[in-house]
Formats: sequence, C-alpha cells, structure tokens
Amino acid sequence: MTAQEQFVFPDHLSMIQEFSLGNRPLVDLVREIQNIYCSDDRPWIIGFSGGKDSTCVLSLIYMALLQLPAEKRTKHVYVVSSDTLVETPVVVDMIKRVIKLINEAAPKEGLPISAHSVVPKTDQTFWVNLLGRGYPAPNQTFRWCTERMKIDPVSEFILDKVAKFGEAVVVLGSRSQESASRAQVIAKHKIDGSALSRHSSLPNAYTYMPIESWSADEVWMYLMSAPCPWGGSNQELLELYKGSNQGECPLVIDKSTPSCGNSRFGCWTCTVVTNDKALHGLIESGANWMKPLLAFRNKLYMSRQPENSEEYRNFRRRTGRVSYNSGDISDDSVREVRHIPGPYWLSKRQEFLRELLTIEKGINESGESIELITRPELHMIRREWLRDPNEPDWEDSLPRIYREVYGEDLDWVEDDAGAFTRADSETLERLAEKYGVPSALVRKMLEAELQVSGLGNRRGILNSLESILQRDWEDLDAINERNHSFRKRGKSYVEEVKDEFSEFLN
Repeated sequence: MTAQEQFVFPDHLSMIQEFSLGNRPLVDLVREIQNIYCSDDRPWIIGFSGGKDSTCVLSLIYMALLQLPAEKRTKHVYVVSSDTLVETPVVVDMIKRVIKLINEAAPKEGLPISAHSVVPKTDQTFWVNLLGRGYPAPNQTFRWCTERMKIDPVSEFILDKVAKFGEAVVVLGSRSQESASRAQVIAKHKIDGSALSRHSSLPNAYTYMPIESWSADEVWMYLMSAPCPWGGSNQELLELYKGSNQGECPLVIDKSTPSCGNSRFGCWTCTVVTNDKALHGLIESGANWMKPLLAFRNKLYMSRQPENSEEYRNFRRRTGRVSYNSGDISDDSVREVRHIPGPYWLSKRQEFLRELLTIEKGINESGESIELITRPELHMIRREWLRDPNEPDWEDSLPRIYREVYGEDLDWVEDDAGAFTRADSETLERLAEKYGVPSALVRKMLEAELQVSGLGNRRGILNSLESILQRDWEDLDAINERNHSFRKRGKSYVEEVKDEFSEFLN
C-alpha cells in the first residue's frame, strides 16, 4: 500500500463486519463460507485467474479461514492459476506476485492455503502446436488452444485431488451478471437446497460460487475499500483494468466457461478476435515495449485469413492428403466443394520462430524481463520439425536459427532424424526433377527405411511404404485435376495407387 492510497476501512476485518454487498451483509457471506468449509473433509480448489472476480473470491475465503479457530482449519485449500505460457505479460507478473504473497503470508497466519501455477504439457503448448506442428492460428471455428492450454492443465490438477481425497470443491469467481449464457450454465448445475453445484464435466467435483449474485461494481467496491488480507492492495489490479479497458479472462475449467473471445485479458497471441483491444489499451497507457507483441499477433491473425492461405499454408493436411469440404458451416446455401488448407509451411514456421526469438531478445535488452517461448518448447519444436509428416527438416534448422539470433547454442540432443544434410536435400531435388518423382515422396520413403535400418525384423515396412504412397504428392493443380478424373471414372486415388503397385505390395 502506498502513502497516497486511502481506504474506506482500515483493514479487511472491519470491512467484513460493517459492509453489505450482493444484498446481504458480508459477515453473513463469510459465515456461509465457514460453514461450508467445516461441513466435510473435501479439499477446496480456488480458481485464480488474477482478475477482479477471482481476486475477490480469494480474499473472502482467506478472511473466512483467518477468522476460524485454528482447530477448525482442518482441510487444505489449493489456489490454482492456469498459465498458458502466452498470457499477457503484465498479467503474468501480477499473478506471480500474488501467488508469492499468498505462499509467504498463509503459513505465517497458520492457514492451510497454498498457491500453485499449472501450465500445459510441453507437447501441447501454443508454440509447439503452431510452430512445431504448423496448426493455423486459432479462430472461431477452430479454437484448438482452449482445451489443450487451459482446460486440461486445471482439470488434471482437480482430478489429482479428487483421486487423492474422493471429492473436491472448486471455488470460482463466476457471476450470473457476466452474461445470460453464464447464468444459464450456473442455474443448470445447481443442487437444490445447497450452495454447491455439480461440476459440468469432472466427476466427483463440485463448484461453489460465493459472489454469484454480485455486480461488477460491487466487486470493485469490495476490492478497493480495504487492504488485501495477505498484505498490499489491489491498486495495481485497478490500474491494469483502467489501462486496458477490458475484463478478465476467467479460469476455464470446462467448455461452458466463456473463453477470451471478446478480447479480455488472456493470451497475447489470441487471434480469435479481429483486434486485441487489451494489448492496444496497455500500449496506449505507456507499455510501449509490448508493441512488437501486438505486431506479431497481428501477423498471426493475417496468416489465418482465407485470402492468405496459399502463401502461409501447405495445401496438404498433416495426413499427407489433400482435403475438400462441401458447403459452408455459416451458410447453408453454399454447396460448392472447397479445398481445406493444411498446416503452415515449414518455411513460414521458421520465419515466425526467428521473429519471435528476435522480439524476445530485443525486449530483454531494453530492460524488461520476459520469456516468450520456453527452451523445452524449442526442443519439442525441433523434434516436430525433424519428423514433420510433409516437410521433414533435413537441415535441422532450429539450432541454426537460435544461434543466429542469440549467438549461442542450447544443449541440443543428437537426433538420427537429422542425419540428412543440405547437400543431400539439394542432390535429391536434382534427381527428383530429372526423373519426374516428387522429392518429398522419396524423402519419406528414405525415412521409413532409416527407421528400420539395422533391424533384423523389418515387419511393417511394406505397410509404411504403402501408407506413404497413398499420400498426395503432386502440386495442388495436378491433384485437383486427377481427383476430378477419378470421380468421373468412379475410382479413388487410393484404389488407383494400390492397383499400380499391387505386384510390389503383395
């Protein structure tokens, strides 16, 4: 708390004893929290996103436990925050400070509270999927990020406690006034005669929403009327909201929880919306060092637009096949067959990674401390590139890109998948052109052989080669023409390939 800050109440306890919010005295709500906490031995898990609503709930529960006799603080309360690793940097910093304060203050007060941050598995992060596997930046129809990066890490934490204790109560800052759809979800899972609701997807997990009936103004009145119970104030949180003019991105625990599609605080890489108003607001408020992040995010957004698909995305899917779709999910009158583009070209992923590392290096050299992509993610991306189903990175380019940006090497693991060199690639390209055979096809067949080289048992190699031959290896125009011809003859490309190579595959 700074010298300039003035509060209505000198401490949190005074506010609890004298204030009424949500059409009830705060002391009555605190008593309800205490009664539910003491009623059984189910551990509590507080979903903490760092925004106003979850901060309010965390404060209420902290105070409720602080006012209980020590002998009644019989079960643990876990505070869990989901870090997608691409959160808005200033929000991440604030959450880390609150978690640190909680973990320092709670033991001193004798409170059974511990705060934890959960992250996606390394092979499911935003950058591993986008840069490593080439997934296109998320949009409304293909929002692949939410489940992998938000739902799964939190669900795994909750299920771990359920497995240990049998059941658990998840405490959330959800409010009915957030939206009509959210109010319907809350009402749907409510248990009659109880303050708890059934979790919408996790068995043996229940939810408790203490400020369900509060308005946003009441939340701010609570937060700004007294110091935080663990020390300090919520002034930084208020300034953050004022600077961005946005709301918080809630802790997402299931698919019914609203994500950040309205450009709330969330991932700085979010391309589900056209414009990221939160980043714009923070930059206009003086955080100029985030301008390169906004520019990079906008580049990802543009790469996702249909008119740019040919430049940025492979015409093949990761299965190696060219896919088509009939109709339009947003317009039932559309009936034409449309080509569905695949992952980002490897060259574009290499370009994205170089730019991301350059931005990270520049921001750190300017005096900020930030890690835009973790080093374990770089190792995982390298592995994905080496084994890419369409464009295997024979040159093992990721270590070189990192070296060119940072002037140093990481502890790269030797990998047989990178056994081919640039010279090998150039030789293969020349031979492919000479004999009229797609070089990518030969690469994949060589890789299949390499995987079983030296093994006494080569079982499955013919199936692998057959699978490779069934992929679409020509350019898109040739594939479209061929498929049109096959449709006329009533025969598929796979059937044609099998007939052509039957004497070798049988």
